[in-house]
Amino acid sequence: MIDLHSHILPGIDDGAKTLEISLEMARLAVADGIHTMACTPHIYPGLYINDAQGIVHARDALQLALDAQGIKLRLVTGADVHLVPDLLAGLRGGRVPTLNGSRYVLLEPSHHVAPPRFEESVFQLVAAGYTPVITHPERLTWIETHYPVFVGMIRQGAWMQVTAGALTGMFGPRAKYWGEKFIGEGHTHLLATDAHSNRRRVPCLSEGLAVAQRLLGHEEAARLVLERPQSILDDLSPGAAAGV
Repeated sequence: MIDLHSHILPGIDDGAKTLEISLEMARLAVADGIHTMACTPHIYPGLYINDAQGIVHARDALQLALDAQGIKLRLVTGADVHLVPDLLAGLRGGRVPTLNGSRYVLLEPSHHVAPPRFEESVFQLVAAGYTPVITHPERLTWIETHYPVFVGMIRQGAWMQVTAGALTGMFGPRAKYWGEKFIGEGHTHLLATDAHSNRRRVPCLSEGLAVAQRLLGHEEAARLVLERPQSILDDLSPGAAAGV
């Protein structure tokens, strides 16, 4: 499996605090069947001041540590990007990384308040040639009143990423309900861990995948954790990748 949303890089955001925790997260991921993981720390001006160059440097250092430990996990880069006014300029200028250098970018909306002009901002990214992958919509406190908005953004060209742990109840019954709704109604492109530690929010895809298999069948569920993530790494066009 391929996990395209994790906070495994040590000491760079609210994810892994130490290299030891990062290494244990990597071991857990491999044991779960994950062979490739995107390092996607937050980029949030004023709170997490990360950029593409720093993320690549941190990924390279962690990959060396994994290789030295014999942990068979391939790391690629990206970021969990918050919607800010200069986001498009940051992408075009190379300061904000996309997933593995592709046209796909993880976009994290505010958890508690619907961003102003959210649909317009997403459409601007699509019009500029990017494919926003909106992270964990099922966990947003405002999803109840905006579910049709997310469905509409899919029609505009955005993708949706549901958290595996939401399907197992890790984030409570509300997130589980909306996660199953997104997946069951065919509005999910990716399943990812959004892993932050080696304890509660661990890099485990298999348990969430089992729920997706129940809702979609094994073949379609596999597309959420292997075929479509690989198509992103290969930078296939959204049309080709969605059908994978």
